[in-house]
Amino acid sequence: MPAKSAARPSSDAAGAEPKEEIALEDLPGVGTTTAEKLRESGYTDLMELAVASPGDVAEAAEIGVAIAQKIIGEARRKADVGGFESGTIVLERRRHLGRVTTNSKALDELLGGGVETQAITEFSGEFGTGKTQLAHQIAVDIQLPAGQGGLDGEVVYIDTESTFRPERIVDMAKGVGIDPAATLERIHVARAFNSNHQMLLVQKAQELAREKPIRLVIVDSLTSHFRSEYVGRAELAPRQQQLNKHLHELLRFADTYNASIVVTNQVSARPDILFGDPTRPIGGNIVAHAATYRVYLRKSKPPKRIARLIDSPNLPEGEAVFSLSTEGVRD
Repeated sequence: MPAKSAARPSSDAAGAEPKEEIALEDLPGVGTTTAEKLRESGYTDLMELAVASPGDVAEAAEIGVAIAQKIIGEARRKADVGGFESGTIVLERRRHLGRVTTNSKALDELLGGGVETQAITEFSGEFGTGKTQLAHQIAVDIQLPAGQGGLDGEVVYIDTESTFRPERIVDMAKGVGIDPAATLERIHVARAFNSNHQMLLVQKAQELAREKPIRLVIVDSLTSHFRSEYVGRAELAPRQQQLNKHLHELLRFADTYNASIVVTNQVSARPDILFGDPTRPIGGNIVAHAATYRVYLRKSKPPKRIARLIDSPNLPEGEAVFSLSTEGVRD
């Protein structure tokens, strides 16, 4: 029988101990068989149940809608979902957010101090602008101690285009002064073969996070499978629905484990004055609304790259210049 799932509150940036975990089987009306069916359908913790619809839960667990409503209600009560709280409490909670360095002071300043936890940070741009290099660098930097710009955490790397290179991790680990072999051991890589597999890997990451301190999930790249599998105007709506679901599952992971989510994104040749370049990130409004921070990358004179923050809930638009070297990302 699988390990019991739990509604696990976010730990703070210093790695505080989570509260006592509550298993699905602890909910009234949920026995072992029902819990198994719920997990098989993707409801692995109380939060996922709390925000589900009674019809979906009833179908997944093969129970009546009335019973599903009671289970959801109890999950909401135990997970403390659906109530209001003061802005003061929200501000206090945000003080526990972590930030991960990119190894470029200019880029860190552009992002308000680094890549934030409990948020999705999107890096978009054409081929060769440094998206994957940044993803590799952040995968190394997250393992640094908190005093050095990391969170002493481990990484899930969802690779959709066979771009993960352990040799670059070795170079970058040496560049920041940590053991390359130990660094590679703490990066858990999975190759996503299609969009369904890509979404499934987020669920697998949740299972892994119950055993290891996963503080970063990287999806490189976010939209490539969705773009190739859903072709034509008739497929646009289904594609956006699945992409929306995928992004919300990533956000839920970020909230549950106080983790950073970093996604890279492709661009298409569609002029857009917002980006100041004849390209536009894939995903439309779905990605635009789900991503907390959106950074557009473009080439400059080698080895320089220019990063432009084009969307953020609390930071002004701006630009930063960084470079790519053998040792990784630098000012």
